[in-house]
Amino acid sequence: MENVTDFLLFILRGLTDNAELQIVLFVLFLVIYLFTQMGNGGLIAAVIGNTQLHKPMYYLLGVLSFIDACFSTIITPKILIDFMSEKKVISFLGCAAQMFLAVSCGTTECFLLAAMAYDRYEAIYNPLLYAVSMSPRVYISFIISSLAGGILHASIHTAATASLSFCGSNEMKHFFCDIPPLLAISCSDTKVNELLLFIFVSSIEVVTILIIIISSSFILFAVLKIRSAEGRQNVFSTCGSHFTGVSIYYGTILFMYMRPSSSYALEHGMVVSTWYAIVIPMLNPIIYSLRNRDVKEAMRNLLRKMFMSIK
Repeated sequence: MENVTDFLLFILRGLTDNAELQIVLFVLFLVIYLFTQMGNGGLIAAVIGNTQLHKPMYYLLGVLSFIDACFSTIITPKILIDFMSEKKVISFLGCAAQMFLAVSCGTTECFLLAAMAYDRYEAIYNPLLYAVSMSPRVYISFIISSLAGGILHASIHTAATASLSFCGSNEMKHFFCDIPPLLAISCSDTKVNELLLFIFVSSIEVVTILIIIISSSFILFAVLKIRSAEGRQNVFSTCGSHFTGVSIYYGTILFMYMRPSSSYALEHGMVVSTWYAIVIPMLNPIIYSLRNRDVKEAMRNLLRKMFMSIK
């Protein structure tokens, strides 16, 4: 029984072994990846290039788009290569790096969603003090703290997972290196790893969800005081997109990571992973732009400038 770290390779048993279906999935995932990069890249360019979007809300949204673009790039290109490869392998160091970067991006997104909820609370509940409460020092601190929290969280799990022994089969029943499928193939006792996963993920989820719920409650109270129907519609339009994005993202994260590795099911795990690692980064630009008038206008202006420059 040779430790897999001795020959430094994992075999990824991805979504399917059917050659024809792999070609279909290659095209589908390539289209999703291109739309993800264009959507998030366009949103970042709109925030940078349009002075009307030079506000904390849109700076946070721009960072979220950057994280989504990175998250997609960490996962999808490797999947596309594997669809076209006979041997779907990844080195031990490559696996550790992919897991570290994926967990960093996923955790950072949780913190950013909480920061965006707090920003909306300040803008709607305390509009007169918004410039002070969300000054550059404050929102830059939110961004840096979110990134630092994501990196710290990923470092803990990467170190804990790398300390495990992988003996016997080195076939991972997944299409990228994630914590649950790695724990599932380890021959070490993974109770400590599962406990760390439960404690840290549940703590991050509970704290950030509480921030979002409390902020949303104050926003709701503020909305009920607005007399004009148009004012209420504008608030619901802005906050509704955030609630949609939060619900989709947190639902998949909780389902994926709040289970012991013994109950990890291949089919369910890969479906959920596909959703939060590949589909959600594509959906976020759509969710946050379609219901926001300023973003839609900025995107139109950006597309118009690009068309004129090509013409």
